[in-house]
Amino acid sequence: MKKKSIVTLFIVLVAAVLLNVVAFRGFNIAGFTYGGVFDEEKGIRKGIDLAGGSVITFQADAENPTEDEMNVVESIFNQRMTNAGYTEARISKTDDGKITVEIPSVTDTDEAASLLGEVAKLTFRDAQGNVVLDGATDIVDATYQYGRTSETSAAQSYVQVQFSPDAREKFAEATKAAAAATDGTNYISIYMDDDVISSPMVSEEINSETCVITGDFTPEEAQDLANKIKSGALPFNLNVISQETVGAELGTNALPTSLLAAGIGVILVMLFMMIMYRVPGVMASLSLLIYVGLIALIMGIFRINLSLSGIAGIVLSIGMAVDADCIIFERIKEEMRLGKTIKASVDAGFTKAFSAILDSNVTTIISCVVLYISGIGAVTGFATTLGIGVILSMFTAIVITKFLMKQLVNIGIRNRKLFCSEKKKGGTVNA
Repeated sequence: MKKKSIVTLFIVLVAAVLLNVVAFRGFNIAGFTYGGVFDEEKGIRKGIDLAGGSVITFQADAENPTEDEMNVVESIFNQRMTNAGYTEARISKTDDGKITVEIPSVTDTDEAASLLGEVAKLTFRDAQGNVVLDGATDIVDATYQYGRTSETSAAQSYVQVQFSPDAREKFAEATKAAAAATDGTNYISIYMDDDVISSPMVSEEINSETCVITGDFTPEEAQDLANKIKSGALPFNLNVISQETVGAELGTNALPTSLLAAGIGVILVMLFMMIMYRVPGVMASLSLLIYVGLIALIMGIFRINLSLSGIAGIVLSIGMAVDADCIIFERIKEEMRLGKTIKASVDAGFTKAFSAILDSNVTTIISCVVLYISGIGAVTGFATTLGIGVILSMFTAIVITKFLMKQLVNIGIRNRKLFCSEKKKGGTVNA
């Protein structure tokens, strides 16, 4: 058992090092190539503050565009940026019908302008993908409403859609067919630029010039859906009046400097854990090394947008990763001071610390979700990296560290000084 555990710990150490090498340097397996977390084509996307990008200003082709119309344009741009993976894009609009978009890591301004400047194509389609209605010709209006949709329903947020006279008959036929479906395909999907934005269920034929879309909408969600539906009938085009590329706002050395600071922080945290918690601190440091490799690999493979606020989220999540280990190790020390064996103390430490770790991390994840929903670029980047980090920190603390500690116990270490000093009344006794 002792020899097996020593070999296992050595294998985990080698695997942790290889994981970091793969995450940061890349790999090529069975034709799948990953160039590493900083690969320009398949790695992370840098925010405009770290990598620069494109700044494009559009002018509405209308004399006096209303605020609602400009909100619709902003909603379209947000949708297209999200679909393209540019969650760090920043959008601002003015009262004179101008809207400016800053897109990180994109230097081809013509391509970016083409992506954004086209009038949104909105369609209603049945479960088989057949186009039922065209937003440009069949949708007259879509508005956010709050109230009862029937005499028996409770007040709620919903979207009311108004059709053109010709669309009424087409929609009645489509909803009649959908309502009769018994295989779970009784819905009509709403597409924007070939991406589904909603798939409301159909329970009966709708033969009128209006329909309502209900669901567990918040007022903001209902308003956003109404804006997206109205985009198919947008009354004006958008003309590009300026486009330019800009350099990194924080300088070209901002990312290497920030990563160097993060690396120093990781090393200091490891030293702290080993000094404070001795041998368990070594296991926590190994677990932290695995954590760094995992978060780098995930961010690179899924091409997460990384800005300075995102780096802050990663550094904060590193602190939270060892925070869970600190809670566990303090519980282990308490159990040992009660006279329990090392094995019993380790088992009890993880069991008793689990609820505290779970509660603190779940509340943090909820906060990350709320921040992400806000939709603000820098805040979204922070919430994304912090959320990923917290989930991984729970995994490494509860699963990886526990596995390593059990292997350590199986080695048969009897010197309790390697775990803690056993403080008792009248002095300190080391057994």
